[in-house]
This record gives sequence, C-alpha cells and structure tokens, in this order.
Amino acid sequence: MCSSDLIAWGPSFAVLGWVYVVTFDRATGRGLLTAALTTLWGARLGWHIWRRHRRLGREDPRYTAIRLRHGPAFWWRSLLVVFWLQAVLAWVVSAPLLAASRSECALFTYTDVLGVTAFVAGFVFEAVGDAQLERFRREPGSRERVLDTGVWRYTRHPNYFGDALLWWGLLVLGAGASRQWAAAIGPALLTWLLVRVSGVALVEHTLTAAKPGYRDYVARTSAFIPWVPRRKRRARDSEQRSEEHTS
Repeated sequence: MCSSDLIAWGPSFAVLGWVYVVTFDRATGRGLLTAALTTLWGARLGWHIWRRHRRLGREDPRYTAIRLRHGPAFWWRSLLVVFWLQAVLAWVVSAPLLAASRSECALFTYTDVLGVTAFVAGFVFEAVGDAQLERFRREPGSRERVLDTGVWRYTRHPNYFGDALLWWGLLVLGAGASRQWAAAIGPALLTWLLVRVSGVALVEHTLTAAKPGYRDYVARTSAFIPWVPRRKRRARDSEQRSEEHTS
C-alpha cells in the first residue's frame, strides 16, 4: 500500500500539471512545456521506484517503521500522515506548474532558457545518481561499503539535489516571465523536506550507523550541493598514520 504511494508521487505531479493546463481558458506554451517536462520527470521517477520495489520485494523501511510504531491504528494514521499529507504537499509543491499554466507571457525568454537549463541539469543529476546507486547496490559487499564515485564523489545525495534543482528550474520557467514568485513556496518546501525531513537527515542517520566508512565520507563530501571533495581530513589522517608508524 505505502510503496504504491511512493510510486505515485512523481506521476501525480504530471497529472496536476495537465489539470492546470486544461482548466485554464486557453493553453499557453509555457504551461504546456512545464507539464511536458514534469511528465518526463514523474514518469522516470515512478518507473525507478517501481523497479526498486519489485527488486526488493518489500515496502519502504520508513513506512515499515510507521506500521510498527502505530500498530492497529496504522490504517487510519497512514491515511492521514502518508496519503492525505502527501496530497497536500504535492498540491503546494506544484505551485510553479500552476503559475506556468496561467502565464500568458511570450515563451522563450531568457528566464525560460535558464529554467529549462536548471531542469535538465537537475534531471540528469537525479537520473545518473539513481542509476549509479542501483548499479552499486548490485555489487558484492556493497552493504558495508560507501558509494563515493561518479556524482556521489561530489555530493552525498545527488538524487535529492537533482530533484530540488529541477523544481527550482520549473519555478524559473513557470514564474520568471510573469513574476509570480509566490510560487517559490513549492520548491522551497520540497528542498526543506529533502534536506531536513524525509531525505538527507533520515538517510544519513541510517547510513552512519550501518556503514563504518560513512563518517569519513561525510567529512570529505558535500552534503547536498555538489562541490570538490575536501582533502584536509585525508591529509590529517595520513599524518596520524605516519606518526603512529614512526613512534
């Protein structure tokens, strides 16, 4: 049940995007473009989560924890804190799509180019990050090791970063020409959730306890925004090992 909710998260935005387009007096180029881009993203994300669920054959561990914590009351509490809450969150996050569908400004302004560029960059980061992680998990011994190659060398959460970046791109595309910047509430909420609630914070807590080398990975790698790996920790560790060897 809960895994189906995760699978539907991405495609639900595609539905919202097209609903906003068809319920306006007339379709606009910007509305059509944002709906098409959101459909591309939502379809890829839904497909990725479905394949992951099929491979693992179990529900998301976060939902398992909710099930165990609430016991017999799980059915109605999950309705509130999972399904209805995510419906409200999807509606708020989709604010850039609504702004785009109501924008009658000419398409292909400089903000449109900037928005599409950010969307493509975020989409690539998310897709590549997911693909590299899936390939890594199929390798023997990956449960004890840390993925620190590819895009994971520059950020500990390239998929979450890509997700946030593409939504900020949709904001620029949807609200840039018409200056409907109140729609920024959508990407801002999504970024906060990814960093502080259901994304980075939750995953890091689990991985730090499960993988011996994760603390060192944290010390040298940016948490969210891609950046060149830090070398000070590595140099200090080398000096300590050298001193231990000579003492």
